Amino acid sequence: MDRYTALHSFVLVADHGTFAAAALVEGVTPVVMGRRLDMLEHHLGVKLMHRSTRGLSLTDLGEQYLERARGLLRDFAEADASITHGGHSVSGHLVVSAPAAFGRRHIAPHAPAFQARYPELNLSFNLTDSVVDLVRQGYDMGIRIGEVTDPNYVAVKLFPNRRVVCGSPGYFQRHPAPQVLEDLAQHNCLAFNLQGGQQRGWTFLRDGKQVAVKVSGNLDCNDGELLYDWVKQGLGIGWRSTWEIQAELKRGQLVTVLDEFAVPAYDIQAVYPQQRYLPAKVRFFIDYLKAIYSTPGYWEG
Repeated sequence: MDRYTALHSFVLVADHGTFAAAALVEGVTPVVMGRRLDMLEHHLGVKLMHRSTRGLSLTDLGEQYLERARGLLRDFAEADASITHGGHSVSGHLVVSAPAAFGRRHIAPHAPAFQARYPELNLSFNLTDSVVDLVRQGYDMGIRIGEVTDPNYVAVKLFPNRRVVCGSPGYFQRHPAPQVLEDLAQHNCLAFNLQGGQQRGWTFLRDGKQVAVKVSGNLDCNDGELLYDWVKQGLGIGWRSTWEIQAELKRGQLVTVLDEFAVPAYDIQAVYPQQRYLPAKVRFFIDYLKAIYSTPGYWEG
């Protein structure tokens, strides 16, 4: 067994917690994954994992070796990327994380054409509104909306975006539009409740400083697209991204308020782990999305 396969299998088992889950990703049987770990431990002369009927856990040496193994695998990937960086073909497997609603609307529809352009490349997408750890969970890249502060990631802006307060004309006929941030207390604010979003409030820019305003309403959920539908139905007002509502704004189905307080830099960004060489598959997909998003009229369509 080659060392690359051994390291790759060890990291998969550590990340997924069971031989069965890691084997499913690798396309082999759990027995094969177990044998690979046995051979790696025999080669090193140390125990990397405790195995019992209750599951797997890393030994202290296994924890140390896991970080080194991740680094070595990244070095392998960077070495490949250094050769293919100037080429025009790409193969392998691209694994991407993206926000659920954005991914459904603005990534998944474009994936088939990208895969047809590079038929030797396999694509996998995880659409979730939870923020994932790209490195630990095995993603090549992610799409994020808003500021990226993690110094271990590189962020590439795909398109400018803002967060604005919006509602339907019918809602504002029944409830006078807010003029200042304090007026939000008088409105039914439809809030996002995933990862403490409702508790953090909505973020605005006032007098050059960001301020968080606590809001309340009779409906909240962890799905951005459902909130978007509720706002369109006139059930309340929402704090939404401009990428999501441009078509409705153009048709007059939604209107924005408090625009002078909107946070300007809430951009759509591609992020990937810091590395010496950017893998061609990541670079090509980022360039592909940038070209689509910059097409005139795309966001109003």
